[in-house]
Amino acid sequence: MLIGVISDTHRQLTCISRIEEIFKDVDLIIHLGDNVRDVEELSNHFKCKIINVRGNCDFTSRVPSERIEIVNGKKILITHGDAYGVKYDLSRLRYRALEEEIDIVLFGHTHCSMAEYIEGIWYINPGSPSLPRNGQKSVAILKIENGMTDVSIVGI
Repeated sequence: MLIGVISDTHRQLTCISRIEEIFKDVDLIIHLGDNVRDVEELSNHFKCKIINVRGNCDFTSRVPSERIEIVNGKKILITHGDAYGVKYDLSRLRYRALEEEIDIVLFGHTHCSMAEYIEGIWYINPGSPSLPRNGQKSVAILKIENGMTDVSIVGI
């Protein structure tokens, strides 16, 4: 299964057209918040299933702030990350992942991409395709196949 992960689009919809080629073969898109309204635009461009959570700049109660999904045998924690203080460190997020026996943690909020495998858990932040704080507009591609996980941060 191929998963496109995106976060912190912040209503800058031109970034969605720039990811069309990158996400053209994905089976699932996960949007990690900021801005949930951008999910509507994603659904206009992609016909696959889209899962999303709200971020700190989203003011709706219709969208959860966190979800846990089983995708192709992997337990994934999906969150924006602000509630876990991810701008400072990953310790609170790590405790949550351990508590729930998570395989993969997807989070945003920092606008900086990262993909690290720490003590048996993947921590993946796709960065931001619109307002990066590390100089590179980016998204992530996650491939889960035969029990293995492969992660790519892709600049746009």
